[in-house]
Amino acid sequence: MAAEGEIVATPGFANFATSSIGRKLFLMVGIAAVIAVMAGVWMWSQKPDYRVLFSNFSDKDGGSIVAALEQMNVQYKYAEGGGAILVPADQVHDLRLKLASQGLPKGGNVGFELMENQKLGTSQFLEQVNFQRAIEGELAQTIEAVNAVQSARVHLALPKASVFVRDQQKPTASILLNLQPGRALDVGQVSAIVHLVASSVPDLTPSNVTIVDQNGNLLSDSSTKLSTNGMDPNQLKYVQALQDDVAKRIESIVAPIVGAANVHAEVTADVDFSHSEQAAESYKPNQTPDSATVRSTQTSESSNGSGNASGIPGAATNQPPAPATAPITAPPSAIAAAAAAANTAASSSTAAPATTQKDATINYEVDKTIRYVQQPMGGLKRLSVAVVVNYKQTTDKAGKVKNVPLTSAEQAQISDLVKEAMGYSQARGDTLNIVNSQFLVNKEEAIPETPIWKQPDNINMAKEMGKYLLAFIAILYLYKKVLKPLIEKFNEPARRHHTNAQGEDMEDDEDGSEVHLSSAAHTPPPGSSYQSHLENAKQMAKENPKVVASVVKVWVNGNE
Repeated sequence: MAAEGEIVATPGFANFATSSIGRKLFLMVGIAAVIAVMAGVWMWSQKPDYRVLFSNFSDKDGGSIVAALEQMNVQYKYAEGGGAILVPADQVHDLRLKLASQGLPKGGNVGFELMENQKLGTSQFLEQVNFQRAIEGELAQTIEAVNAVQSARVHLALPKASVFVRDQQKPTASILLNLQPGRALDVGQVSAIVHLVASSVPDLTPSNVTIVDQNGNLLSDSSTKLSTNGMDPNQLKYVQALQDDVAKRIESIVAPIVGAANVHAEVTADVDFSHSEQAAESYKPNQTPDSATVRSTQTSESSNGSGNASGIPGAATNQPPAPATAPITAPPSAIAAAAAAANTAASSSTAAPATTQKDATINYEVDKTIRYVQQPMGGLKRLSVAVVVNYKQTTDKAGKVKNVPLTSAEQAQISDLVKEAMGYSQARGDTLNIVNSQFLVNKEEAIPETPIWKQPDNINMAKEMGKYLLAFIAILYLYKKVLKPLIEKFNEPARRHHTNAQGEDMEDDEDGSEVHLSSAAHTPPPGSSYQSHLENAKQMAKENPKVVASVVKVWVNGNE
């Protein structure tokens, strides 16, 4: 039995370890281990860069995406916070196309695909609920197609139909929009979404559609469409566009003279958006009868008296009337008077007196003018323009550049150009003010250039290069310090040490011949590894002689 504290070595294992086959086996295992470590370091250096495949998806879509990636044997990992799935950068686009062909991600809204798996025996209420959910999902998917909208939810309140007109209710819709970070919807886009939803649901009016964003802001309030001055955003946009157009024309016509950076113009336009109609009816003074136009003539004649003959018949009554004594050229009135007198004289003895009355009424056209005037909306009432022109630069005889004001002729020339460009009208009340003053040049704050070692691109490149360099150094160190010595030791001829009958140290070479070891000849120089090991062995023999004696005993027993 071995004494306490002694190290007992198995003679068979010791012989195998010192044999040629054992040494080669251990060297092969060591070489394989070193090669495995080197391969691990190389694989670590070739670790792929990960990029975002999908983000902001539902849990259901996330599970489907992960299952598809595992089926395709694609490495993936989750970003910090679990809000995105990361895959190797060189596979991002291919994986997106492959997953899109599978309908992933589907999104949180479900449309009319709910109606594809209808079961027999489904109640009418459940069918109506599924139909409403399908409409809401389809509308949400359509609204999400807007660039500024990240996600949308639509809630419809569809009342039951009633046979009584007074009991009929109109449907309503509520929409919650989750907008993209930093994006907003203008009034036109909100109105488009309102009309889109109203047109998709029967009997739904735009006034019954409510839109709210993720911050709780009411976007579809019709009362906010008008500004404080009663103008809607379209009118404000028209005024702003008109002012910018006039200012741009002024600057473009003056810039070639003084320079693009030496002129600034501001325009204020007074636009009339009222819609008015005016009707006027005017009459001229009375005209003379010969120049007036007769509209109508009315004549009436009446006679009073008996037309029967009276008196004593005689020769005079049977006589023809006497020849006319009045001249032919007499006026008609005289002829009529003479005829009347002759008839009266002829029948005075035989007819009773008669009364004749004639009335004539002539209506003339009245000269009048009727004018209808319709004023269009958006008429320009007045323009107010302010222009600031910088001093011009001149060079004196000494070659020094200095700024001098414009001359009166130059200012008058610029004023005429501005009036032509703005369409100046004195009757309209336009005003123009041109000021020639030296501009204050604000010195731009010098932004310090980012050092090369702080630029993100260079940092990423340095990280990649450092990773490859570290891997190369690790592999080179393992090769130089571990793998190469093992290979050289593996290639050395195996020799076994023993002691001959005279007590001298001997070595058996691979060919079986004995080699005498001389202490003087084989003693390595001071400072070598063998000398250090020898000194360590001597020190161990002094400190723990029992252990050394046990080892020597094992060697002696193993050589027997």
